[in-house]
Amino acid sequence: MAERIRVQKAIAHAGLMSRRAAEEAISDGRVAVDGKIAVLGDRVDVEDQTVTIDGSPIPVSPERVTYLLYKPVGVVSTANDPHGRVTVVDLIDSAKRLYPVGRLDLDSEGLILVSNDGVLTERVTHPRYGVRKNYLAEVSGSPTPSEVKRLERGVELDDGPARALRVRKLGTSRGRSQLEVIMVEGRNREVRRMLEAIGYETIRLVRTAIGPIADPSLKAGDSRVLDNVEVAALMREAAE
Repeated sequence: MAERIRVQKAIAHAGLMSRRAAEEAISDGRVAVDGKIAVLGDRVDVEDQTVTIDGSPIPVSPERVTYLLYKPVGVVSTANDPHGRVTVVDLIDSAKRLYPVGRLDLDSEGLILVSNDGVLTERVTHPRYGVRKNYLAEVSGSPTPSEVKRLERGVELDDGPARALRVRKLGTSRGRSQLEVIMVEGRNREVRRMLEAIGYETIRLVRTAIGPIADPSLKAGDSRVLDNVEVAALMREAAE
C-alpha cells in the first residue's frame, strides 16, 4: 500500500486543478473516494483507491500510464502474439506491463490506447459508456445518401445488428469514396462488415480519434504519453 496523502494534494499533483480549487471541490461535495463523498482532511491511497470529481474518475496514481499509439497495418492489437507477429505493446518503449485498450484489426491503422490503467480501459471499451471512436473509411464505389443512412439506422450482421452513431460522406475521386464513421462500440471488424453489408469493400480504414483524443501529427508506429488532462477528458466523456 502506498503512502496515504490528503485528497486535495492528490488532485493537485495530478495537474488538473490547484490545491485551493481541489479544496473547494471537496467542500462542495463534488469529490468522492471509492464512491464515498470526501471531506477536507481525508487521505487517499493513490495506488489502490479511486478518486472521482462529479462522478468521473481522475488519474491520481503516478504509476498508471496511457500511451496514444498510431498502429500501422500488420500490427496486432494484443499484448502477446503466439504467432510471433509484432504487437502494439512491442511498439511502446516502457518497462511497465501494458495492454491494448480495445482493438484495431490487423488490416486497419490509426489510433489505439495502450495502458496499465484498468479503470480507463473499462470506460473506453465498454459500449455502455459511449466513448466515440472516429474512423476514416475509403471504399470502392460511391455510396448513395440512402445507403449512408442505412449505416446510421442499422444493418444486420452475423453477430447481431450494428449501427453507426453518425456517417458522413466526404467525397469521391477515381472510383473511391471517403466516409467518416463514428462508432460507440467495437466488435471485430465491425466497420468493415457494416460497409460490406451495404455492398462496399473497404480499401483502407483509419481510426482518427478516441473520444476527445486525436493527434494528426502521429505517424505510423509513433506514440506518446497522454497527459492527465487528456486522461481526465476521456473519463469525463465516459461519465456523460
